[in-house]
Amino acid sequence: MAIAPTVPLSSRDDLSLAYTPGVARVCTEIASSPSLYYDYTWTGNTVAVVTDGSAVLGLGNIGPRAAMPVMEGKAVLFKQFGGVDAVPICLDTQDVEGIIAVVKALGPSFGGINLEDISAPRCFEIERRLDEALDIPVFHDDQHGTAIVVLAALRNAVKLLGRRFADLRVVVSGAGAAGVAITDTLIAAGVQGANMIVCDSQGIIHADRPELTGVKAALAAQTNYSGRTGGIKEALIGADVLVGVSGGSIPESALAGMAPGSIIFALANPTPEVPPAIAHKYAAVVATGRSDFPNQINNVLAFPGIFRGALDARATRITGGMKVAAAEAIAEVLADDLRADAIVPSALDPRVAPAVAAAVARAAERDGVARIAVPAETPDVPAEMPVVPAPAAVSPPGAVFSASETVASA
Repeated sequence: MAIAPTVPLSSRDDLSLAYTPGVARVCTEIASSPSLYYDYTWTGNTVAVVTDGSAVLGLGNIGPRAAMPVMEGKAVLFKQFGGVDAVPICLDTQDVEGIIAVVKALGPSFGGINLEDISAPRCFEIERRLDEALDIPVFHDDQHGTAIVVLAALRNAVKLLGRRFADLRVVVSGAGAAGVAITDTLIAAGVQGANMIVCDSQGIIHADRPELTGVKAALAAQTNYSGRTGGIKEALIGADVLVGVSGGSIPESALAGMAPGSIIFALANPTPEVPPAIAHKYAAVVATGRSDFPNQINNVLAFPGIFRGALDARATRITGGMKVAAAEAIAEVLADDLRADAIVPSALDPRVAPAVAAAVARAAERDGVARIAVPAETPDVPAEMPVVPAPAAVSPPGAVFSASETVASA
């Protein structure tokens, strides 16, 4: 990654426009009309990727410095697939109030906030309060990005198998950020809460379990109406769908109790809860989080296009309708070419991000959170974003370029 100017700086006149005195004119205009900062600075196309390093990939609480490579990688994906500039920000605090205060203070520098790798249950409160406090989109990708792609994949799997959402019996293994968001999203999409069961490390979540956290108590209230108890084996009896986001291991004996022709999404990375070879013995459709197996449930299918669409509409927030629209757009990319080993597009499919961006921008308008109207057809994001080479020499101290963009090279 690098920061590089998008305008020439080869003469005194160029410099006077890119910095003083030229920038003073822009500052004056923005001071008079604050909304102009979307047009006259990079803010309207720039997202902060924020973490505290408390839940990085499958590595756990490794802290902000060790988390930086993941945030940089995220920024590369934003640019490559969505044309969105992204700045990685790793905070040296895991205090909820401290994180909220810092991100609120940073808000004027960005068009959106992507929260990343913040542990549950703290992530729920942080996202909720920032969403309330800021007038730009706030999106915790570990929750909603995963849930959106799961919904897209399940929609296509159900279509392929001739099922109905309302009839599905679904088990979610894992009650962290992704598990909670997946449960909420599937219920919103038409899966009956009565037919859903969520398991954590202690087994099935049900209303009579002592010492449930507030988040898990809410899960118990909206799922498992029959009050089933026990562990994952008991949960899977008669289940049509298993979504694994736990990082644990599910024994084959538990899978044997699932309904015939079932669906298994084993999404733990790098080791799925169920090895694909075992999953295929019991399921008609299998997905993982890995790129070396078919049907990869990959968040990159969602977040670049979601933020592209939200920024295009200058949305004040990301609504449930925008998330559902993103899932539908992802699913539709393969609508005419569904197979058991192709229920979601490849993460490298150039059709995905433009389709998601257009759907999200339209949904922002429908939901009343768009500041500007978007064209009927939003411009396509190039399949391969142009790469601007980093300058050969480091700019001298104090040199500032107001017209710039984050660029990525690999």
